[in-house]
Amino acid sequence: MTQQRHTGGDVRLTGVSKTYGSFTAVQPLDLTVPEGSFFALLGASGCGKTTTLRMIAGLEEATTGTIHLGDKDITGLPPHRRPVNTVFQSYALFPHLDIAENIAFGLRRRGIRSVKKQVDAMLDLVELGDLARRRPHQLSGGQQQRVAVARALINHPRVLLLDEPLGALDLKLRRQMQLELKRIQTEVGITFVHVTHDQEEAMTMADTVAVMNGGRVEQLGAPADLYENPRTTFVANFLGTSNLIEGDVLAAAGVDVVVSAGGGELTLPRARCPDSTTSGGRILLGIRPEKIALTPAADAHAIAAGRNRVTGRVVDSSFIGVCTQYVVESPAGAALQVYEQNVERRTGLVPGAEVVLHWNPDHAFGLDADQDIAAGVKSMEDAA
Repeated sequence: MTQQRHTGGDVRLTGVSKTYGSFTAVQPLDLTVPEGSFFALLGASGCGKTTTLRMIAGLEEATTGTIHLGDKDITGLPPHRRPVNTVFQSYALFPHLDIAENIAFGLRRRGIRSVKKQVDAMLDLVELGDLARRRPHQLSGGQQQRVAVARALINHPRVLLLDEPLGALDLKLRRQMQLELKRIQTEVGITFVHVTHDQEEAMTMADTVAVMNGGRVEQLGAPADLYENPRTTFVANFLGTSNLIEGDVLAAAGVDVVVSAGGGELTLPRARCPDSTTSGGRILLGIRPEKIALTPAADAHAIAAGRNRVTGRVVDSSFIGVCTQYVVESPAGAALQVYEQNVERRTGLVPGAEVVLHWNPDHAFGLDADQDIAAGVKSMEDAA
């Protein structure tokens, strides 16, 4: 089914903040959500993401700033006069109504009597046409979630706000629904703003992700760019896992930066380092666990030239199906993590084994060493 694409303009927050007495939930925020995009606000509990969503919805009044939808200032409008709809984690379906009537509720409330065509279109969109006469309790959690989305979309909002809508689902169903929501958003073409604490969820669905921390946007961009090029230790640690190695900058004049760390020299691209990186300074070299390969120390001669190398000893290994996770103790870090894809089972990399960690220098990134190296780690645990 092809849906008509809406033209409502971008959502723009300018200087928007929210305080409760002496507590600031959202710092003054400038944010643009492009029209027709799938936009995610990602962060741990208490970071301000839900408060930001509720200010867009009109459920919370902004302490400062303005909110525009296209050219229209909606800052002072009550929720029912804003062209937005919200889907919450609790779907709030009416248990006494069947699925078709749940979806039709908004239209009937506005006095629209002929609703069948629109309801049928929504049932087709969420692929629930054969379940129209069932009651909510007869549906799975994922099906109920799709009904809630259809009930919101039938009102033709210019923006759909989703507040942790998949939080009540089990892992397998949640992953299925991530793909379903992305399909629906692509099909209807309206702006989705999705609040979540789940990094994988945000990266799977969103075109753009705003990582929030302490009421501020820590970094904003496409999921792949945030993951590959984090600008802060918080983003590097919160969005996936990063090994951060402290080192001294030996040279920073060319296309590569040379770092002394763990008794050896490591290189990384100058373009992936802070502008302030200079010879004689300090830096945090970051490398993702899946970018690292492990080779037994006895076979170190077989490692290709030009790769960064760190010697170490395996202290732990965990087989988790798709990969094996290793923890390696080395002079460069007490607990470097390595993810090895489960292509061929290797029996030699057991705790106590002497190994060499090696990776392509182009896969590393640099961060300002004045930051807290553990920023985001606690937040990531809280969000899990």
